[in-house]
Amino acid sequence: MDRQKNAERKANSTSLEHIGERQICIRRRFDAPTHIVFRAWIEPEFVRRWWAPKSQQIEMVECDASVVVGGTFRYVIQDNAGQRYAFNGTYHEIVPNKRLVYTQSFEPMDENGRVEITVTFHEHSGGTQVESVETYPNKEALLAAMSAGLELGMRNSLEQLEELLQLQTLFASQPH
Repeated sequence: MDRQKNAERKANSTSLEHIGERQICIRRRFDAPTHIVFRAWIEPEFVRRWWAPKSQQIEMVECDASVVVGGTFRYVIQDNAGQRYAFNGTYHEIVPNKRLVYTQSFEPMDENGRVEITVTFHEHSGGTQVESVETYPNKEALLAAMSAGLELGMRNSLEQLEELLQLQTLFASQPH
């Protein structure tokens, strides 16, 4: 049984690929239906449970979102020293259970500009394949994000999302 769990975890591992100087592509397969993964990605009551990488002693302290075209979001995370960091953005395209396009800014690095993020959700072998393409305003902004720990934080957060999705009954009991 442990072998099977390890094989499943490896199959669901997160990949990050650099595409040119300004883009990265993040991919991960989740063992949950697309509509549940999509809800977990956009609904604040679920986002607050997976988006901040707890393994790095970071917690979500604010999570607000109006998930409509032109709507905004703001997430505030806090490290174990009490330092807070905020992310904000605007939704530009929403195709339920299929695609999100939004911009995002890491407020302490606002001078680096906004990142355009396109996330797609595809049914795949009874689960969901998620692909997130992030386009940075320039090469320096991408390097700054990577230096700030984007990759490790993203991997930890998506692992937490996988754990949350295993509690599918939680989603069934919540209206949407």
